[in-house]
Amino acid sequence: MGILNVTPDSFSDGGHFYEPSAALDRALQMISEGADLIDVGGESTRPGAPMVEEAEEVRRVLPVIERLKDVISVPISIDTRKAGVAELALAAGASMVNDVAANREDPCLWEIVGRRKAGYVAMHMQGAPPTMQVAPHYGQVVTEVADFFEERLARLGEVGVVREQVILDPGIGFGKSLSHNLELISQIKQLARGERPLLLGFSRKSFLGLLLGTGVKDRLSGGLACTVWARLQGVQVFRTHDVGATVQALRTVEAITQSLPRSA
Repeated sequence: MGILNVTPDSFSDGGHFYEPSAALDRALQMISEGADLIDVGGESTRPGAPMVEEAEEVRRVLPVIERLKDVISVPISIDTRKAGVAELALAAGASMVNDVAANREDPCLWEIVGRRKAGYVAMHMQGAPPTMQVAPHYGQVVTEVADFFEERLARLGEVGVVREQVILDPGIGFGKSLSHNLELISQIKQLARGERPLLLGFSRKSFLGLLLGTGVKDRLSGGLACTVWARLQGVQVFRTHDVGATVQALRTVEAITQSLPRSA
């Protein structure tokens, strides 16, 4: 899943692809590097980020999706927390909603996903972006995230979103400390629920900076190490800014595992 931020303030690439023409070029570049899905977002969800008004988010993402749908062959995902944005994006050509706020109580967005039979990424987040990294606390983080997935799948089913539409994302870096993130990654197999695919996003995350003492632009190696580990644990989807390097790492580890001798 290639990240396409059409925002002025995302933590890594804010402003680089703000204009539709630049966003289109970036999407085509990521597809050439091996992206299977393009995730378009018009609101930064970095720690401390303020919420963007719905009209402004629509203004940012809709022209990009409308242009992309006619020129790319891979699916488009809309990265949004807002039902109105999701509805318009799906009508414009997106086929999946990537929802960092799947901890919501209002089912309006879910009902749209169910009605349109779109894909849906349910991500775990403790709190909301403006405050989520202020002293996040868990009793047992792996158990709590796993329980969240079970509860969300049940709630989604109640409003018409079947399990086959859902991908689960534990939300690395979203309301989690460094130790929480490492615990989730190390025990990622325990988070698979209902045979649903898992999605992980490590790309340039702040936990890597804390772990390695590096700035945003120097976290690729750490992110690739996490990606290879997670792939060996069975994770199927990876959300990244660095598509080419991630695809190469995945192809390499998959070639190695396919060459292992079969047990008798």
